[in-house]
Amino acid sequence: MNPFDLTGRVAVVTGGNGGIGLGMAKGLAAAGAAVVVAARNRDKSASAVEELAALGVRSAFVVLDVADPASCRAMVAETVAQFGRLDILVNNAGMSIRKPPDAYTVAEWQQVITTNLTGAFVCCQAAYTVMKPAGYGKIINIGSMMSIFGGAYAVPYASSKGGIVQMTKSLATAWAKDNVQVNAVLPGWIDTELTRDARAQVPGLNERVLNRTPAGRWGVPEDLAGVAVFLAAPASNFVTGAAIPVDGGYASEF
Repeated sequence: MNPFDLTGRVAVVTGGNGGIGLGMAKGLAAAGAAVVVAARNRDKSASAVEELAALGVRSAFVVLDVADPASCRAMVAETVAQFGRLDILVNNAGMSIRKPPDAYTVAEWQQVITTNLTGAFVCCQAAYTVMKPAGYGKIINIGSMMSIFGGAYAVPYASSKGGIVQMTKSLATAWAKDNVQVNAVLPGWIDTELTRDARAQVPGLNERVLNRTPAGRWGVPEDLAGVAVFLAAPASNFVTGAAIPVDGGYASEF
């Protein structure tokens, strides 16, 4: 038996139409899982579904507004309606607003927390209602290196990602008896559309990242594929409540 084989499993990746989400979705598909891309942008998602289908697995797009609890629940219901099951949930959808701490409005703070933390929690709740009776489930929450340390220009984002780790540990403790493992992945500086915006907005960011990262480079979305497969597969059946950095050693350089 291959402990990394996902044949017959169904995975949902929120925000799976680009960046880290698509990198993880490709890893899951290459391991044999059918993959649902749950996101808002239909055209971008259609392109992602084509890429995943080209890997030889069934793939589909399900609309999701992660800031809307009803949409989160409907996404899980639609996945089960189309595929008959849900084995793996990757909570990847997220956002950030970059400002000095004193410049945020309460509405901006709430927008980031609602999208990154509350939305992930509701998706976990909805997935659990399917996973518990099946007696099997894998939930992978996407935190950040800012789950470990702060970000002066991204206070709501860092707060939400710190919350992701504590939520992960709490759900792992609560649901272990149901054979549902809940773990977190903490990406470092990955070359995505989101971080390209950050580089444009923060002078010298590229150089600082390269100088501090022991691996000497920015990560790429494909660097997240392996950890996604591990945490989604039987290989990790006794791993729950973990928070795994994937950052080229960045967070170790304290």
